[in-house]
Amino acid sequence: MIEARGIVKAFGDHVVLRGLDLTVAEGEFLALVGPNGAGKTTLMRILATLSRPTRGQARIAGLDLRTQGQEVRRRIGLVSHQPLLYGDLSAEENLRFYARLYGLRDADQRIHALLEQVGLGARRTSLVRTFSRGMQQRLAIARAILHDPPVLLLDEPDTGLDPHAAERLQALLDELATRGRTVLMTTHQLERGLRMASRIAVLAGGRIAFEAATGALSPQALRRQYDEAILEAGAR
Repeated sequence: MIEARGIVKAFGDHVVLRGLDLTVAEGEFLALVGPNGAGKTTLMRILATLSRPTRGQARIAGLDLRTQGQEVRRRIGLVSHQPLLYGDLSAEENLRFYARLYGLRDADQRIHALLEQVGLGARRTSLVRTFSRGMQQRLAIARAILHDPPVLLLDEPDTGLDPHAAERLQALLDELATRGRTVLMTTHQLERGLRMASRIAVLAGGRIAFEAATGALSPQALRRQYDEAILEAGAR
């Protein structure tokens, strides 16, 4: 469902991604972990068609990101470091605006259900600029899944969430996974990635340095593999 081959991304002389290869199967939940500056957000921006790779090719749902960007964007839901919300609109108005962009008809029932699902039903008429960072992040998640996309790209979706909200997020993602959605999520929380995903990969030195099924790993083994990948990348 997600396929990247030989992805290189350079900003002038600074090379962030160095021939990265990555495949995520339909219905799979892959957690991508790595240190700050490893290129996780850069990769997510490329997959979301917000940035072009310097070299390499990528496809989502069989669609080429370079030539079929509009079709790709209809099939993905993105949660990024920027919530992509309008502060002077209410939570409900934000979702209604995005529903129109995606051509959703009779979206009121879905909007109501999603706001309840992310714990914002009681604040549906409040302006987003009055929301905390965690509340904005929860609304951004509702926005990302509003059109029921087959692929979710979640760039550290737990940023700003308190423990209760993080548990709500996990329950929501678990439900989406059972419905066959393909999820690629970046996170700094190794144990959270291990707990939520079906496979985990370490991005270091601009490449995938390690990957394994989560069922085959303990937290200690993952930490060891993570540290070794970072050390090896730094030695290159």
